[in-house]
Amino acid sequence: MGAMTNLLVKDDAATPKEWTFIPVTDTPIPFWRGSDSSLPLEAQPRLYAQTEQLKSGDWRIQAKLELPVLETLGASGTSLGYVAAPKVAYVNTVSITLYASKRSSVIDRANVIKMAVGFTMGASSTTATGTLNQASAGSAVAASVLPGPQLFTQLVLPN
Repeated sequence: MGAMTNLLVKDDAATPKEWTFIPVTDTPIPFWRGSDSSLPLEAQPRLYAQTEQLKSGDWRIQAKLELPVLETLGASGTSLGYVAAPKVAYVNTVSITLYASKRSSVIDRANVIKMAVGFTMGASSTTATGTLNQASAGSAVAASVLPGPQLFTQLVLPN
């Protein structure tokens, strides 16, 4: 892997936010963390990248994104006005794993990952659809009626 640099990615909020992931370490596996100054450290999104050669000689390549979600404050605090800082309520995690034959080429691996991402982001029966360009309008993935986004956001299995 080349030198680690900041990574920029947009979310699917109604008004998309561009997140900056800063490199934290490359040992033992590359790790980036979000750098939103309004969030505590434990609420920053995290990205990991890992490769592993299996006993067969084939490869397991994985990228994992963790997105913590903070609790929403519902009370106004104590009689003295103290309001505790929100804590992480849960973490949504996406893990993309590619199992690649030791005989595969860069082009083979590029094709399968691009096709998988294309499905995830909105493949349909019409060409050039979906939300692959990262410049889609806000809530494009959440509002999508295409099979890939619906599978992951609304838990709808195609039938």
